[in-house]
Amino acid sequence: MGAGFSPRDTLTASQVRLLTACSFALPLLLWCVISYVPFIWHPEVVIVDPGGVTYFQPNMRIDRQAFALEADKARAAQLAPPTGKRVNPVYLPAPHEVARAFYTAFTTAPTRRSEQWLHASLLHSISIIFWGFTLSSVIGIPLGILCGAYAAVSRVHEPFIEFFRYFPAPAFGALAVAILGIHDGPKIAIIFIGTFFQQVLIVANTTRKLDMTLIDAAMTLGASRLQLLFKVVVPGILPDLYRDTRILLGWAWTYLIVAELIGSSSGITWFITQQARYRNFDNVFAAIIMIGLIGLLSDMLLARLGKGLFRWEKISK
Repeated sequence: MGAGFSPRDTLTASQVRLLTACSFALPLLLWCVISYVPFIWHPEVVIVDPGGVTYFQPNMRIDRQAFALEADKARAAQLAPPTGKRVNPVYLPAPHEVARAFYTAFTTAPTRRSEQWLHASLLHSISIIFWGFTLSSVIGIPLGILCGAYAAVSRVHEPFIEFFRYFPAPAFGALAVAILGIHDGPKIAIIFIGTFFQQVLIVANTTRKLDMTLIDAAMTLGASRLQLLFKVVVPGILPDLYRDTRILLGWAWTYLIVAELIGSSSGITWFITQQARYRNFDNVFAAIIMIGLIGLLSDMLLARLGKGLFRWEKISK
């Protein structure tokens, strides 16, 4: 069995790079096959020459079966049969069309008053994520640490949080609009609700995993409760707490689309909705992929930053 297929196997740096490239290349290859190989799928036909079919127009899309039926009718009536080329549905653009949209969405001005630039939509959505997740972290992380460190605090807060976390955040959309209005407030509230309760429980669980010998040693040396909290507990969980925050930030992104459906007239969800309405699915795919790229790159940046901040953890392992 090759390296990497047995428990505790480690991979070389070159193997890691190769497998990481494959994880992206394989879905892209499948997308290319579906898009560029006509006999794989291509359930529609783009009209090149309408021939004797009166309602056909050049560049019109039609189902393959309907096209074949009209072509047979034209031949039976001794009319010129239509011609066309097989294509995927409009909702699945080819990779080169999406790649082109990456450029044109940033360089071509919106043609309708209701549309926005892609970069403006992205920046607005990033601000929603920032404020929602920041508010969640400012309250949730300290509360999670207290719940994990002190049994009394845990019993007071965690039972209700365990109950409340099963409520779907979007269910509070109408209430958030009634309280906070129709602008960015409800969207930030949905991000907050979607991450806060999970954050408290995850941070509390991380705090409980702290090696108790550290606390026992500090208590033997006469540390006070505050010293135990701020000089033993918090420093001891920082690397794991940092990783938890990275994961929870990804959860915040998953709530973004739902949050921006509430009274939305801006943001990346509004951009995607408008582009889909006008059947510009190349722009839709470009925007969706852009969200994924921003999330991936920000996570990679935070991971690299974490390696620099917590160098002692690698040495201890």
